[in-house]
Amino acid sequence: MLAELSIKNFAIIESLTVSFEKGLTVLTGETGAGKSIIIDAVHLLVGGRGSSEFVRYGEKRAELEGLFLLDDEKHPCIDRCNDFGIDTSDGMIVLRRDISSSGKSICRINGKLVTIGILREIGQMIIDIHGQHDNQELMNEENHWKLLDQFGSGKINHALASYREIYDTYAKLVKKIKQLSENEQEMAHRLDLIQFQLEEIEKADLKIKEDERLMEEKSQISNFEKIFESLQNSYNSLHGEQRGLDYIGHSMSQLEEVSAINESLKEMSETISNCYYMLEDLSFQIRNELDQLEFDPERLNEIETRLAEITHLKRKYGQDVEEILEYAAAIEEEIDTIQNRDSHLFKLKNELDSLVKDLIVEAKNVTAVRKKSAAELTKQIQRELKELYMEKTKFEVVFGVREGSKDAPQVDGVPAKFGENGVDETEFYLSTNPGEPLKPLSKIASGGELSRIMLAMKSIFSKHQGVTSIIFDEVDTGVSGRVAQAIAEKIYKVSVGSQVLCITHLPQVAAMADTHLFISKETVKGRTKTSVKPLLEEEKIKEVGRMIAGVEVTDLTKQHAKELLALADTVKSL
Repeated sequence: MLAELSIKNFAIIESLTVSFEKGLTVLTGETGAGKSIIIDAVHLLVGGRGSSEFVRYGEKRAELEGLFLLDDEKHPCIDRCNDFGIDTSDGMIVLRRDISSSGKSICRINGKLVTIGILREIGQMIIDIHGQHDNQELMNEENHWKLLDQFGSGKINHALASYREIYDTYAKLVKKIKQLSENEQEMAHRLDLIQFQLEEIEKADLKIKEDERLMEEKSQISNFEKIFESLQNSYNSLHGEQRGLDYIGHSMSQLEEVSAINESLKEMSETISNCYYMLEDLSFQIRNELDQLEFDPERLNEIETRLAEITHLKRKYGQDVEEILEYAAAIEEEIDTIQNRDSHLFKLKNELDSLVKDLIVEAKNVTAVRKKSAAELTKQIQRELKELYMEKTKFEVVFGVREGSKDAPQVDGVPAKFGENGVDETEFYLSTNPGEPLKPLSKIASGGELSRIMLAMKSIFSKHQGVTSIIFDEVDTGVSGRVAQAIAEKIYKVSVGSQVLCITHLPQVAAMADTHLFISKETVKGRTKTSVKPLLEEEKIKEVGRMIAGVEVTDLTKQHAKELLALADTVKSL
């Protein structure tokens, strides 16, 4: 949930900090007081498009900051934050955005600098904003399948997983066939290029880890004098004038003479004996190394020439010898494929034909699961619409096959365009009047109807989207009377167990609020200042009365307001 919002130098707001609670919070006030500006601030805070126009006149920058509390330890936002290296161990998300007068933005999440894209991605996971014009989401049929999949996510995701296993192979095969079917001249140019590359790599006759061994040998030859001197001194210390090994041998013989007398001396004797023979063996190894050492300047030149050749190949074909050889194997296979293109095409097409049969089965299974979810969604939306006095409205999810090219595989007699989400085209259809045929949602609904339809859907989809807060910005525009009361009850229903912030001009909605914030503005020293005040019970009665009657609030209006608030309490207690 959004726990606290801080706004500074934003539009007409100089400085404002607002705390929010769970449940339904209503924001009311005169037109132009700054209600929508507060929502605009939240919209920018979660990645909305900003500009210098939002910066308060005469100031260098606007500062927006919001504290969000995550009750669910498994909220998808937490994993996404971890992917970006953002710490969320305390279950809090602090979003901050500074907008300069030049229009540039600086974004932070929990103190870490992020791009506007990351801010938007995280922000959309924790808050959902709906304005009176945001019903365009419903009007766009491209979004309908996404909403359906969110509703039936469990079963649909399982069906999609099985489908995608085959689709991934299908997409790769289609890509290979397309590549082999390209222009013959382009294929000939490609063949000449990779044949030259393969010949160059084969001519080099590379060996695995050859470059590492050459570098080691180069280092040894380059440091010949230092190695020789160190080995010689080490050997002389054991066998030369210093006679280190002779002294150890003398010590060993002395201890052997008394080892039978004392048990602890026996252990010492055995230890020094082991050390003596170990050092003697090492001295022989040092001697052998000295005998094998030789300085060959010609060999150094050979190594440097070979390393230069390998470096040249690395720049063209891979970071190391292994990658170069892997690339050679890949283009060798490609050469064979191009030279035997017809036979490979025949083989790939046979594989594709066989795979398409399985793909169609899985695609139809996805469609069947979606249709079951659509049937359940239809029932729930019809129930919600009935509660919003649209009981005569009919809702249906219409399915179709997304059409592909003429030679595409057919599903239900239609050339289908397969994608990672199947072949379905889905669109919400509606009939608001009895006897009228079902038509696309975008062509049938008025503004007031859209508000109710959107609210009905949000009542359902909010349970499946995982957002922590929902904001309604005047979504009740164009309704009145009993419909207004129904909308008020529906908005309250969405807020139960979560958080809803709602800007409204309807007294019925205001009466349902768990928290009522009054937005006002005044002129101080020639500048407009916006303030937010939580209303107490008497103040709430007066504000609801103002919303009922307008400017003048009479005793009768207050009585109506009290009755409306009492009715709201009754509804909320059910």
